[in-house]
Amino acid sequence: MSQVTAAAPQVADSHNDLLMACLHRRERGVADPFGDDWLPGLREGGVIFQVLPIFTEEQFVGEGALRRTLELIGMAREIANLHTADVGIVEEAGDVDEIIDGGRIALLVALEGAEPIGSSPSMFDTMWRLGVRMASLTWNRRTMMADGVGESDTEGGLTSLGIESIHDMERLGMILDVSHLSAAGLAHVDQVATRPYVATHSSCRLLCDHPRNLTDEQIAMTSRSGGFVGINAFGPFIDAVEPTIERYVDHVEHAVGLAGPASVCIGADFTEDLVRFVDPILGKALVRPEDLVPILGLSRPSHYPNLTAAMVERLGLEQAERVASRNMLDFFRRALPSGSQCM
Repeated sequence: MSQVTAAAPQVADSHNDLLMACLHRRERGVADPFGDDWLPGLREGGVIFQVLPIFTEEQFVGEGALRRTLELIGMAREIANLHTADVGIVEEAGDVDEIIDGGRIALLVALEGAEPIGSSPSMFDTMWRLGVRMASLTWNRRTMMADGVGESDTEGGLTSLGIESIHDMERLGMILDVSHLSAAGLAHVDQVATRPYVATHSSCRLLCDHPRNLTDEQIAMTSRSGGFVGINAFGPFIDAVEPTIERYVDHVEHAVGLAGPASVCIGADFTEDLVRFVDPILGKALVRPEDLVPILGLSRPSHYPNLTAAMVERLGLEQAERVASRNMLDFFRRALPSGSQCM
């Protein structure tokens, strides 16, 4: 297995569903699934910052969404309490450097889809108090705020509730994630948003024509807002025939050409270990289960040195370091509130 060398760029990753995997393992009686299954790989891969999305599985859509979300937030807090020497949860801008400079991995909690919010934007205030610092209005499915890419035939933009929710998120300082949002919804966000928004785990539509990927204009638009695009390492989003690390770097290079050198990051969305632990119901997933093909040598956090080495060779050390971690860290230092602004 790959080892981190002194020259290997450190990694910030804007999407890893490990909370869901940890909760499932915990429900099966495993005392410390994060310590057993994830922490060693994050360390081996050189990860210093990890976004932890909270996804509402199909069986919890509806009234179960909020309860499940609270359980997952509890899982994040349990991880932080069990592993105080290794991780810390980011809630304000100053936490980023304090945690990383202390040799720990910075964790940021996010919502992937607004199912737990339901029809009550005031719930964003509650989520904020619980430590959630980023959220998307949709997964692939429809919510009361917007349509995901699985509902794109409607050509619907944001609902009035979705517009209100963006205003509430901006008031709090919560970052808006547009990955999974329909094309009409993303165009509407660009008209409504007054603060930077991000696409945490989306690749380039021109290089791989999948509805979950972003068009050139969407990539440029996200960058113009002041946000970033995190390139997804899910095989079917990278190449329909042969997803490879080199092909992943093609997506990075293409996005950098559109968004600029400071607006492209890593949003790997690793699924191989996730489905091994979770076996999720994939309704509206826009991909068949048999097509869950990982990139050889880039399917879990411990593989990151393979990617960073390829990026250094192709892009040079400075740009590779930007994409691997610096761009994302700089964004959260700017976008998160200071201590005096936190509620």
